[in-house]
Amino acid sequence: MVHSVADFANQALLAYGLRSSRRAPDAIHPYGYSKERFVWSLISAVGIFCLGSGASLLVAIKAVKKGAEAEGMSIRDYIWRGHDPTSVAVMTEDGAAVIGLVIAGASLVAVQMTGNAIYDSVGSIIVGNLLGMVAIFLIQRNRDALIGRAIDDHDMQRVLEFLKADPVVDSLYDCKSEVIGPGFFRFKAEIDFNGVVLVQNYLERTGRGTWAKQFREAAQSKNDAHLLRVMANYGEDVVDALGYEVDRLESEIKKIVPGIKHVDIEAHNPEALSLTSKGFVLHCVD
Repeated sequence: MVHSVADFANQALLAYGLRSSRRAPDAIHPYGYSKERFVWSLISAVGIFCLGSGASLLVAIKAVKKGAEAEGMSIRDYIWRGHDPTSVAVMTEDGAAVIGLVIAGASLVAVQMTGNAIYDSVGSIIVGNLLGMVAIFLIQRNRDALIGRAIDDHDMQRVLEFLKADPVVDSLYDCKSEVIGPGFFRFKAEIDFNGVVLVQNYLERTGRGTWAKQFREAAQSKNDAHLLRVMANYGEDVVDALGYEVDRLESEIKKIVPGIKHVDIEAHNPEALSLTSKGFVLHCVD
């Protein structure tokens, strides 16, 4: 929006300058007004600097501050490691434009004061290097975003500490995270669940007495079909209990790091893994 306003104002000023420069000579200006186009070109250039670069830079700085606050990061860390490179790109581009204009102006002043044209060349070299460094920085930031970088180590550590402290979790394997958008993350982990704790949690929610009664009755009936039916129902409920624990862990992870929108928790199968990978297991380290 700011750039659009600046472009419109720029064209309007230039058009007015061209129109004014065509005025006929008069008593005050016997040689005409042809040079007036230069005046309005200068005003247009100053307007581009103040409105286009300056105002847009201020808007970009505010956006970067807001993004840093939302992710709980300092502005410096957000510029280097933030998950939304768009506002950072605008800020660095406009910042480079403003600094480049200052350097160019300083070099021209130095040339006028000393009469040595080398300062013009030095200023051009500095501005070129500045723009090159900004370009390399933005390329690297966007490269990380496109390839798919992991979330910050601090957030990842908080999630892993929570999982390791949960009684239902015995071990963690193949923990991964990925930034999928500005402030949106994905987390994935394979978990070796503690079956004893899982069943205990389930029985505490449903009541131990109910299942104990069903198993006693099935055993006393000496009817294998009845016992198998009770065992099948119990096994189905245990699977549901596993799903309950997965949902609980996923919900807690999203609370710890609100930016995590997708959580993939898989039950770890050590026997299948040992057959296929021969011990090449990626453990989540402290």
